[in-house]
Amino acid sequence: MRYPIALKLERDEVVIFIICGCLFSFSAFGALDLVVRNGLVYDGTGQAPRQLDVGVNKGQIVSITSNLPRGIVTLDAKGMVVAPGFIDVHTHAENIVHHPKAENFLRMGVTTLVLGNCGSSKLELGKFFDQLQQKGFSANVASLIGHGTIRKQVMGASIRRPPTESELTEMEKYIAQAMQDGALGMSTGLIYLPGTFSKTDELIALSKIVSKHNGIYVSHMRSEGANIFKAVDELCAIGQQAKLPVHISHLKLAGRPMWGKHSELLARLNQARQDGVKLTHDQYAYTASSTNLRQLLPDDLLAGGRAAYANHLNDPKKRAETVSWMKSRLRAREREDYSYAVIAYHKKQPKYNGLNVVEAAKLRYGEHSLDHQIALIMEVELNGGASAVFHGMSEEDARAFMKSPYTMFASDSSVRVYNSGVPHPRGYGNAARFIGHYARDQHQLKFEEAIRKMTYLPASTFKLRGRGRIQIGFSADLVVFDPVKVRDHATFKEPHAYSTGFRWVIVNGKLVIENDRHNGAGPGQIIRRAQKGDMQ
Repeated sequence: MRYPIALKLERDEVVIFIICGCLFSFSAFGALDLVVRNGLVYDGTGQAPRQLDVGVNKGQIVSITSNLPRGIVTLDAKGMVVAPGFIDVHTHAENIVHHPKAENFLRMGVTTLVLGNCGSSKLELGKFFDQLQQKGFSANVASLIGHGTIRKQVMGASIRRPPTESELTEMEKYIAQAMQDGALGMSTGLIYLPGTFSKTDELIALSKIVSKHNGIYVSHMRSEGANIFKAVDELCAIGQQAKLPVHISHLKLAGRPMWGKHSELLARLNQARQDGVKLTHDQYAYTASSTNLRQLLPDDLLAGGRAAYANHLNDPKKRAETVSWMKSRLRAREREDYSYAVIAYHKKQPKYNGLNVVEAAKLRYGEHSLDHQIALIMEVELNGGASAVFHGMSEEDARAFMKSPYTMFASDSSVRVYNSGVPHPRGYGNAARFIGHYARDQHQLKFEEAIRKMTYLPASTFKLRGRGRIQIGFSADLVVFDPVKVRDHATFKEPHAYSTGFRWVIVNGKLVIENDRHNGAGPGQIIRRAQKGDMQ
């Protein structure tokens, strides 16, 4: 291919020269705002890295070349990896409004958070975005609109039935408004109330509204265990009939009877793609999940609200039926007890935090029989509920999903409050664990592929315009880390430990993390869904 000797372009107060096919840029008004020099640059697309300098002006990448002159701020990244800022597509970080530093995310290289997962989001995204912008925050924020949130708003406590025609119309209006406010798409949580009672035709109807606005359907599916193939079939039917891309949240095979079936599941997902379904998935870097302890209880017991739940427990027949159901379900999962479920945070009785259900039952009753464990689970929910960590996945399966080119990485975490409860360690270590443990130490992925899965793949899938790639004109979200030293430190026993090895993290051209420390800056922006034809 022939290039002109020199072609001069002027763009946003930056002069760009193309000389012999290489890009050179210089600010028309002197030094660039920020120059990252001598780093090993991974552009996010999966290409092999190159040692280059990256120049930033007014929050955008304006130069990717060698031997850039010093900027107003110059960072020497010799021996370091320079990559696009990581994008976490599955968070529950709505509490960023109260904890705007989002330190647990930034200190593992995450510069963009996607909120609104598992069917739960802010109802009025426009107002939420305005509130955030007034306060300021450190990481970029985007959001899905939660199907469960809207269903609860429209249908109230009457959730076991399908919506009426007028209710469905009202739900469609909420979806349309959220999409107009910039939602990336709609999420569902089909093991949670009220989503578990929704039928496929309801989800298709709402997804058609999302499709009209160029959005994506993201689902915590109805099953991640024995019925996962039926759940995948439903997901694909929604994608095909609503004509929109679909995405599986936290892909896994849960429960011992399903362990080792990754080849079968991946083959099913690949077949769906061959059949024309635009299908992706995300995953966290651990073999334990985290959700509410109430997921061990039957949906019907919880569907009527707190008062109805208390009445059910006081009914000897209903209580006995529930105990029988829980024991049967435990046996089906080849478990003898609930030692795999660890209580993360119970406000009423914090002494349970960090104990598994067997240990907590022993503490509460002096006995830890299965009946005592079930009694404890029922009591905890009666007293406000608890979050919990569930150890129920196979490392072999996790590694297989990790290697799929359609899997991106996501923490499934909120903004962590340091030393509060005993949460899942993924909130502090997920991104660093993929880079340090799985890519560097275990050689499960090449660095360029691991970085693609955290940058360009999520940006292109979720239509985050101008993000996820080191490219001229893109927003300057950058992470600079030591490939030898980057490491996660959070464990299940001691989860409140920040990742290390991140020399600098830059959000919209502003330094936020310097030598593994948050400097208090709040340059985050709201990212709204890109319109059709508007992705770079």
